[in-house]
Amino acid sequence: MTTLSQVLEKLRLKKQDNEFRIVDGKFAAPSGKQYLPSELKIIKTYRFEGDSDPSDSCVIYLIEANDGLIGYSIDAFGVYSNHDDEEGYDDFMRQIPIQEKEDAEIFT
Repeated sequence: MTTLSQVLEKLRLKKQDNEFRIVDGKFAAPSGKQYLPSELKIIKTYRFEGDSDPSDSCVIYLIEANDGLIGYSIDAFGVYSNHDDEEGYDDFMRQIPIQEKEDAEIFT
């Protein structure tokens, strides 16, 4: 997949378009359920780089919870991070284990 919108659309079609947000030191799904890093794993990472503006660069993490819920978290690269208002986002992300899956495993 070549664009962020393509990844988000595939997630929407699979009903996996659950955006995880930091709430009280945990990742909260749209349902309100909250997860610790140990209850999650990063199953895919996509990086997108803007052609002319570094602030267009972002990463989307596809995340699977231990109960099977699949969702995502989007962040801009480095100093352009869009999680400044979410205390501990970077530290939280570092604690989530990575267990990469192929696109076919996620989207079929």
